[in-house]
Amino acid sequence: MKQSAGRAMVITCEHGGKRIPRPYRDLFRSCQALVDSHRGFDPGALIMARALAKALEAPLLAATVSRLLVDLNRSLGHPQLHGEMLRTLSPALRASIVERYYQPYRIEAERLVRGMVARGDRVIHISCHSFTPQLHGVVRNADIGLLYDPAQPGEAQLCATWKAALKACAPDLAVRRNYPYAGRNDGLTSWFRKRLAADTYTGIELEINQKHVIGAGQHWRALRGIVIVSLQTALAGYRS
Repeated sequence: MKQSAGRAMVITCEHGGKRIPRPYRDLFRSCQALVDSHRGFDPGALIMARALAKALEAPLLAATVSRLLVDLNRSLGHPQLHGEMLRTLSPALRASIVERYYQPYRIEAERLVRGMVARGDRVIHISCHSFTPQLHGVVRNADIGLLYDPAQPGEAQLCATWKAALKACAPDLAVRRNYPYAGRNDGLTSWFRKRLAADTYTGIELEINQKHVIGAGQHWRALRGIVIVSLQTALAGYRS
């Protein structure tokens, strides 16, 4: 699917892997199970991001360093920017982690998006994530979440259209907007909203329930296809 004139897509994945770089591995030796869990990364998110980028012929920016080392979807100063095992490190060492892994990602994301805006394109940014089926004993009752800022009419319109397209493609899927998190929460899309005009930037976080990822197989491949086709349908009718 070629990008429309006056519109540019970009796909990102901030929690694509659980990689712990060698200099920091000793800090995580006693908590490998945590690194392997949803606390360490978003299972399936990178696979979904790659599939979307390929289908939409869009640039992909993705990271595979564990969010426990530094969370690329958090603002500097956020209490969860680093995992708890790093919070006793010196400020200088934490700053060096930010400089090496966080800042290059944010700089490249901004370069991509601002370059599109400079060409006169309206940017549609899909940030791919996944969520654990149950958190703190509470079952999450959704298959797909679409996160956006309700104060941004373009984002609200695209998510409503995408949700309708998903229902048409797969009526049995439970699709919810601003669930299991609020789209206005701290994150890369919120960071861009503060820097770009609403008529040049539309930021949506796609959340996939990890129950569809676990075990992979044909079901997970089919779901990726549904997400892609439904988004293509939504984009075809997106006029904001």
